[in-house]
Amino acid sequence: MSNKLFCFGTGFSARLVARKLRAEGWEVAGTTRSTEKFDALKAEGITPWQFDDGLPVGDIANALEGVTHVLVSTPPGGNGDPVLNHHRADLAALPAQTWIGYLSTTGVYGDRNGDVVTEESELLPSGKRGRRRVAAEKAWFDLGLRHDLCVQSFRLAGIYGPGRNALETVRSGRARRIVKEGQVFSRIHVEDIARTVLAAIERPHAGAAYNVCDDDAAPPQDVIAYACGLLGMDPPAEETFETASLSPMAASFYEDNKRVDNGRIKRELGVNLRYADYQAGLQALLDDILRKSTGDVGEN
Repeated sequence: MSNKLFCFGTGFSARLVARKLRAEGWEVAGTTRSTEKFDALKAEGITPWQFDDGLPVGDIANALEGVTHVLVSTPPGGNGDPVLNHHRADLAALPAQTWIGYLSTTGVYGDRNGDVVTEESELLPSGKRGRRRVAAEKAWFDLGLRHDLCVQSFRLAGIYGPGRNALETVRSGRARRIVKEGQVFSRIHVEDIARTVLAAIERPHAGAAYNVCDDDAAPPQDVIAYACGLLGMDPPAEETFETASLSPMAASFYEDNKRVDNGRIKRELGVNLRYADYQAGLQALLDDILRKSTGDVGEN
């Protein structure tokens, strides 16, 4: 039987996973909320389905026919996880040991005042979004236990990659260097998210949670300064967090301060990060921009 992936939410991270599996000969389908993305998925050879919190997949039996693997990247809302709200019974009816990957966040750990967290650390989310993620993770693991499905959670750090990175922020003139004493963030290149998910598919372990981040938790102002250096631009002046004018959403990202340990993906899944720190990731992104600007679009 051939492998078939169904993605609930085919966004930045899930779409790269889908592309890589398509290249390996998998059949891939995925959901989107917009007509524009619907057509874009179809153009890539990904069978598109419409889905959002208020719109379940119209013909879910047909959509899940023959599916061997499910990847979930839709975030939970105020009413819980939208996929489980609409399609819990449909997923429960999948064959035993069907693989389900849930893309979560390191926000489930909350604030640790700069200390290290592992997958064994207690889940102590700081804000509303983190609490929703903890509840959603629990619901997915419960589904797996009750119905003999291989559910795994991937706790993603701050995601960056092509078109979504500090270089783009600097080039657009939106960059700021907000300094909060002792604050560090973990981050991960989207390429390494895909590597980790594919490795987990190869080595399924029901009930496992994996921290997905690089080796270098770093202050956000340092990342902006490095991006400016790569681009030959002067970095913006530093602003203290206490005096900076930030939206509630932007300020909420500074609530959590922790260093995320990624040892489990290396030990259990054999993951070898392509971009072990933000310096390597940003340099590669800049190299790619320069290649495209000169018309050299060969592989890395």
